[in-house]
Amino acid sequence: MPESEGFGTIRDRLFDREAFSRNLRGARIKKSYLEYTREILIQTGIAVAGAVVALVIFHLFSIRFTVLKPYPFWVQDALVLVIPGAMVFLALYFQPVLAAKGRKARIEMDLPYAITYMQALSTTLNLYNAIRGVYEQGDLYGEVSKEFGMIVRDVEVFGDDLVTAIRNLSRTTPSENLKKLLDDLILMFESGGDLPAFLSSRSSHYREIAEKELEMSLKTMEIMAEVYVTAFVAAPIAVIIMVVAENMSGQSTLSALMPYFFIFLPIGAAAMVWILSLVVPGENVEITRQESRDTEFGSGIPVTEGMDVPDPAFSREIAAKKRLLRVAAMLKSPLRYYMSDYRFGIVIGTIIGSVIVLMAMTGMFQGIFPHYPAEIMICLLTIALLAPLMAAYEVRRFYVHQVETQVPDFLRELLDLKDIGMTLQGAVKLISESKIGLLSSELKLVSRDVRFGTSITSALVRLEERIGVLVIKRVISLIIRASEVTDYIRDILIIAIDDMEHFLKMKRERYTVSFAYIMIIYLSFGIFLYTAYQLNVSFITSFEKLNTNIDISGNVLDMFRMSIILGIFSGVMAGQLSSGSILAGFKHVILFLIAAVVLFVYVL
Repeated sequence: MPESEGFGTIRDRLFDREAFSRNLRGARIKKSYLEYTREILIQTGIAVAGAVVALVIFHLFSIRFTVLKPYPFWVQDALVLVIPGAMVFLALYFQPVLAAKGRKARIEMDLPYAITYMQALSTTLNLYNAIRGVYEQGDLYGEVSKEFGMIVRDVEVFGDDLVTAIRNLSRTTPSENLKKLLDDLILMFESGGDLPAFLSSRSSHYREIAEKELEMSLKTMEIMAEVYVTAFVAAPIAVIIMVVAENMSGQSTLSALMPYFFIFLPIGAAAMVWILSLVVPGENVEITRQESRDTEFGSGIPVTEGMDVPDPAFSREIAAKKRLLRVAAMLKSPLRYYMSDYRFGIVIGTIIGSVIVLMAMTGMFQGIFPHYPAEIMICLLTIALLAPLMAAYEVRRFYVHQVETQVPDFLRELLDLKDIGMTLQGAVKLISESKIGLLSSELKLVSRDVRFGTSITSALVRLEERIGVLVIKRVISLIIRASEVTDYIRDILIIAIDDMEHFLKMKRERYTVSFAYIMIIYLSFGIFLYTAYQLNVSFITSFEKLNTNIDISGNVLDMFRMSIILGIFSGVMAGQLSSGSILAGFKHVILFLIAAVVLFVYVL
């Protein structure tokens, strides 16, 4: 449908067509420039229209915002009209840019590992099949797999040649590092170069780039941590001291600002956490549980191929049996299922939190906590909701770390046994009898599957499905793809070892830097509590000796509320610094809230 000339002119003045189209492609938003910009203007118009309706209602019922009462009425009218439309416009306008930058960070994080996988495949496969191999491992290489899927689409669906497909991706990818790699791949492919040697050199190169980018991310993290401590911990301490000083002089102008402090402190802290989550990629502790459905014994042939469709009643019986076996497995290993599925923790936390709310509503807390019942309920409710999730995450994180640290030893032992001519089956069986921690029991199951007639590749696939850790999936995928095409997998194992050691090195560097700033956050929160203690105990006692009565009890409640806000957001920030995950901060939140409750309820 043709658009009006005026509408198109407005759009062209607001948007840079070329840059906007590039961001849309980089974000993989499936809309054209015309469609997306039209949607922005329409959604903004709807928001403004809704603001006009709200404005009419405000005037009819003489509704005024308390914060804006000192100002003329037209100030509220302007804000009501401008803010909703501006928020909708800016959110939609910057969405492609932020989505493209987010994809760029994830692509460059997974790119060295994807190149390692391509290097392993390139020993026996051509360039296109190596690219297709990365595309097929979407759960391992994330956004890189999605990008390579564009090449597969252009070749297999649109009929383009490989060079044209790679050039198309090079023009649209948001990652400069991937763009350089694709351009170099084209030159290497057209000149007939050595693909494994090329990928080997690029693998080392992009690992160095990843380390430099990690250093930059860690410096950014240091700056963010220092800004947070200064703005959101030191500033409240200064405000408390000034409020107490004003109360001593009979003035309380700063006390009127405390409600705004309670509003903007959480908003600012949440913004800091959100920015940090975008700047520094998080630690992946995902555990997935899968079930082989389409193929059996690693053949790649559907199980139902050439078979009659089973009777529906028989299928329902089999499904019921599977559910029964799944429940039995959960009862046999409840901890494994608890840590791999956060829904269990959410349900438990919701139940405990509901009990706490009912106890508060019936007045059961009045006898236990006679002072600050509402604040105590908030603290207990927060702890009850977070504790089950915290336990699941910490157990999962411990499990993942244990598996990750054992993988290099497993690969080295496998490499040594392959060097002396042992088969993959025999090497796995012998390693399973050694003591390498959690992997030993899983490798014993692999040996049992092989003994019962399952192929080694299918048994290894089931191993990665049982463990469900990303690094295990990457390693097992390398070994399986290598063993499918050759019995000589020594070079593949060396690649896997280098890949894993680089991964562990990056994690250690991040932990070393973040640990110092976690301690700074703990120290800052401790100083805040100590300041509150000194103002309400030692400070008051010193004036009592001078026969001067000073009552600052009204500020104690403000201090308690501020400590709750700081405890929650400081804990979340500590988790974001350490692991790039809010879940990692739940244990810090719980400790901070317990400390606040002990101080203000039992000490003060």
